[in-house]
Amino acid sequence: MLQRASKMKHGKVFRICAGFIGALVTVVYLSNAAWLVPSQAKERQILAHRGLHQTYEKNGLERDDCTAGIIHPPVHRYQENTLPSIQKAIDLGANIVEIDIHPTIDGEFIVFHDWTLACRTDGSGVTQDQTTDYLKSLDVGYGYTADNGKTYPFRGQFVGAMPTLGEVLTEFPATLLFVNIKGNNPNIAFKLTDYLDQNPFANRKRLTVYGGGASVIEKISALNPTVITMHKQQAKECLVQYLLLGWSGYVPAVCANSVIPVPINYTWVIWGWPNRFERRLQKVGSRAMLMGSYVAGQQAHSGVDNNERIPENFGGIVWTNRIDVIGPNH
Repeated sequence: MLQRASKMKHGKVFRICAGFIGALVTVVYLSNAAWLVPSQAKERQILAHRGLHQTYEKNGLERDDCTAGIIHPPVHRYQENTLPSIQKAIDLGANIVEIDIHPTIDGEFIVFHDWTLACRTDGSGVTQDQTTDYLKSLDVGYGYTADNGKTYPFRGQFVGAMPTLGEVLTEFPATLLFVNIKGNNPNIAFKLTDYLDQNPFANRKRLTVYGGGASVIEKISALNPTVITMHKQQAKECLVQYLLLGWSGYVPAVCANSVIPVPINYTWVIWGWPNRFERRLQKVGSRAMLMGSYVAGQQAHSGVDNNERIPENFGGIVWTNRIDVIGPNH
């Protein structure tokens, strides 16, 4: 009799525990079920990485490889980080355009990707060690080849096409810009802040600044509270903390006032993906940014470059290298 009573007691405890766990799982599931939240697809924005640019093979790419020397056969004649490239990206439906900037030795900021000049241009040396006049005298299409140097289809066609940040801000006064700072020197934060103060078309609210080192980006954020900022360490900490606690609806403080990149092959681990996650980020002044697949060791940014991969109800930012393929006006 005692043994039977003990079994009945244990069975009752088991049923209570199972019921509690089941209820908890149900609550967690329902609180993170994206289908219970209205689609935010109307708020989706497309970010054109470097404007409309020449693409290249990313597999096996090393950190210091010259990507201008390994481009795909060209399907258009636009060059990254130039005014025509930015304009064309906008024409194709980009809501945001990503550009790269370097400080120059004469107080300007130049829009160019590489740390050095020899890969893409007919110049030489470190980009940040040059004057603006010298940089604007270069041919930014000089080094591009799709056939191992047999032909250089853009040589002579982009002399003087490297713009300053001021020219971009002036030419596109209403365009949202995602600005990648090149360099880890915290002094860049003060230089950029002074530069924006002096530029009538700066409008900090339309800028997102990322890249550089954490110290640079954190200083820019402190000096410019209305500028959205992002750096790798912040994004990593945000996602790790959210993966641990996001099931409860909690958004870690480190996620605030930023853009949180999510590789498309890891969206399945994000609580409430896609539209519930995006809504949670919006409450802390942030946005989700859908990236291409993350591949360990891959050096280049991977973009979402075809429409089939974008969730229909995703209302965040889509990072793409092919605005000419996924842009609404392509």
